[in-house]
This record gives sequence, C-alpha cells and structure tokens, in this order.
Amino acid sequence: MNEPMKNRREFLATVGAASMLAGSLGSRGLLGGEAAEKLAIDGGTPVRKNVLHSQPYGPQFYDDVEKQELLEVLESKSPFRWRGEGSKSLQFEKAYAQRLGVKHALGVTSGTTALYTAMAALEIGPGDEVILPAWTWYADYDAIVLAGGLPVFAEIDESLAIDPQDIEHRITPRTKAIIPCSLQGGVADMDPIMEIARKHKLLVLEDFSQCVGGRYKGKYLGSIGDIGINSFQLSKTITAGEGGAVVSNDAKCFERAIRFHDVGVIRPPYSEEFKGGILAAFAACNFRMNEFTGAVLKGQVQKLETICSKLRANARKVREGIADLPGLKLRKTADVDGDLGVTIFLDHGDRDRRDRFLRALRAEGIAASGPGGSVILPVDARIENKVTVHPDWPSFQSPQGKAIRYGSECCPRTIDIIGRFGGVIMDPNFSEEDLSDIVRAIRKVYSAMHTA
Repeated sequence: MNEPMKNRREFLATVGAASMLAGSLGSRGLLGGEAAEKLAIDGGTPVRKNVLHSQPYGPQFYDDVEKQELLEVLESKSPFRWRGEGSKSLQFEKAYAQRLGVKHALGVTSGTTALYTAMAALEIGPGDEVILPAWTWYADYDAIVLAGGLPVFAEIDESLAIDPQDIEHRITPRTKAIIPCSLQGGVADMDPIMEIARKHKLLVLEDFSQCVGGRYKGKYLGSIGDIGINSFQLSKTITAGEGGAVVSNDAKCFERAIRFHDVGVIRPPYSEEFKGGILAAFAACNFRMNEFTGAVLKGQVQKLETICSKLRANARKVREGIADLPGLKLRKTADVDGDLGVTIFLDHGDRDRRDRFLRALRAEGIAASGPGGSVILPVDARIENKVTVHPDWPSFQSPQGKAIRYGSECCPRTIDIIGRFGGVIMDPNFSEEDLSDIVRAIRKVYSAMHTA
C-alpha cells in the first residue's frame, strides 16, 4: 500500500542527510537524487537554528599544561628569555625544532618579524628580486620592501598557493628567492618549486603561517626550503595570541637569524652551540620572544598533532559526505593527507554563483565564506602605488623597480580564482552532529542551485 504523500515528502527530505552515510560507505546510488527541499533563504526550514562557525583552534586546547608553564615563569620572576636552559622560550624552540624535523628553531615576536629575520638571514637586500604569490598576507610583501628588495608577483592556482608553472618565466638575473606560502591550511606544491629554485640557484623561504603542522609528502612544512617562518597569532593552528618562529637546517643562516633578532649579538646557549659564532655583529633589531609567550607555546606545541589530526578527520568526513555531488569541484591540494583540512571550499565557477551559494549556506545555519586571511596584494592601493616609508626608499628607485607595474593586470587568474571559491571553515572540535549538518546543508544548497 502506498504511503500518504506527506510522509513521502518527509522521507525525501531526509535523503540529503542519509547521503552522507552512503557516501562514507562508498555508495553513489544517490547521485543527483537530492530532495527538492525549499532553501531557508527562500523561506524554507534551515538545517540549524543556531549558526555553526569555527573558533580559533589553539585556545580551545588551553588547559593546565599552559597554566603550569605560565605559573613557573611568574614564580621565577624572570620573564626575560635569556636565563639559560631554564628558559621556556628555549625549551619551546627545542621542542618545536624536534616536532618539525629541523635542526634549528628560533622564537620571535610575530610572524611578520620572523619574515624580517628570514630576509636578513638570507641576505636579501637592495637590488634583489623575490617572487611571491599575488594572494598572501601583507607581511610577505612588506618584508621584501623593507629589506630594500623588489617583490615580483606570481599567480596562484586552485590550491590557493603559488602556481609552480607561473614562477620560472618571472626569474631574472636579479632574482634571489621564492616565497611559497601555504595558505588556509593547504600545502604549497613544494617539489616543483624546489626544482626550479635549485635549477636557478635561488633560495626558498617557506611561509607556513597558515598551515602550521601541515606536511608535504611526509615532511613538515618549514623543513623543505632553505628557511621557514610561521606565526602564532590567534588565528593560527597553535597560538600565544602573538609570536612567531624561524626554522632552518642551515647553521650560518640560523646564526644570522639569531643575531638579527637580538641586536646583532649571539648569547648562551647559542654562543656555545655555535662556538662563539662564525659571523661578525651587524645592524639588527630586537624581536626577542619573552618567557610568557614561550611558556604558552611550549604547552601548545605538545598539542599540535592533536589539533591537526582532529581537523583532518573532520574535513575528511565532510569531503566524503559530499563526494558524490554531480560536477563537484573541490579546492585543489598538493597533498590531501598533509593538508590541515581547514577549508571545505568549492569552485562555483564565478563570483556571483559563489556568493549566492554562501548566502544560502549561511541561511541554513552554517557559517560560510570565500578565501580569507590574505589579500590580493597587487590591487591594494598602497601596493599598486608603491607607497613606502620614504619617497627615496631603494626598492622602487632602480630602473627595474620603476618599471615594474602592479595592479589587476599582473594577477587576473588570482582574482578569478579567489572570486570563484568558497565554503566552510572547519573546526577540530566540531561534533558528529555538526559535521552531519554541514554535509546536509552543502548538499541541500548545492543540489538546489544545480537543478534550478
């Protein structure tokens, strides 16, 4: 006997949620078979009443570990980092280097000062060109300019990282380094980048600020290039609110980093480790990490793998739950297992379609956005107009500096890609119910938009 029509509709309305389970079991029998539920944005019932959104990761894992480390600093009455082997900053540096599989790690005050330190470590200065992605944070560009160098932008690809195929034709005799940035939890494709760098005898500075804990073919980001930097600002994988690190396997490079971040000197225990150092002092800065920051980060680094594994597991469940959607195009990844799983981003084809999808998803109770945490730098007014701290700043005074042009014409593909992608920012502590709601909402909105 046939069911009443009302019950049949109710059954069909649950197909989207059931598809998650079918997808995780490898079934594709429900492909394209989503119920025609009325979207919340059109007056239908939303998937969730309260909006689900991610929170900064690191603070969710604060507990007695960080508390005890901080109390020990308070009780020592010695928050300045240079206090021998008892230094929390030093203990953090050793633990962090061991975690990433590098010989050396240095704590500094921020990811930005880590970049300035890395520029000095690589001896990048006036006349040097540095290739970086058109989509990244201001600090990558600013560090080059403040070192006197000339930023040269390359396009990104659908991973949101620098496109290795858009690097080589930008190399000139003045090019000294490449900065691959691993953004919003996705890893840059390091093998072809390293191959290009070695071919042309260029240095590689990895900025993995937005992908701390990310891996590329089994290696942690930061351990692949000549030097690496990252931030511990609130939005990063682990955090002390602010802070940064410089990591390297090169002793000379690391000594230059130590000296630059600490007024040109090298103090114990590094003076003993480097036998007094092989370099003379030079003009430098003060970017020393204090003991309170070091204490929190010493605690946080112990939780890095827990945070990353939870993120990856949650992202994998959502990807599996939507994998059978027809025509689905997810964000490209250079290493799906090494990717942190920060985003579930879909390629919607164009900005208008992307924005409609995001509005509809938010109406279903799921926070949704386009790519964030970075800027399309060449179109920013101060960058397009080459505004610096002084009109005679050397970066743009050379014939090459005067000739280079920024603006939309130098990164049309980047502009297009950033406008097409959007979706959900994941959280390591999303529950199974949360993940089910994300899958159901994506399927509901995607199916409505693709059958309209």
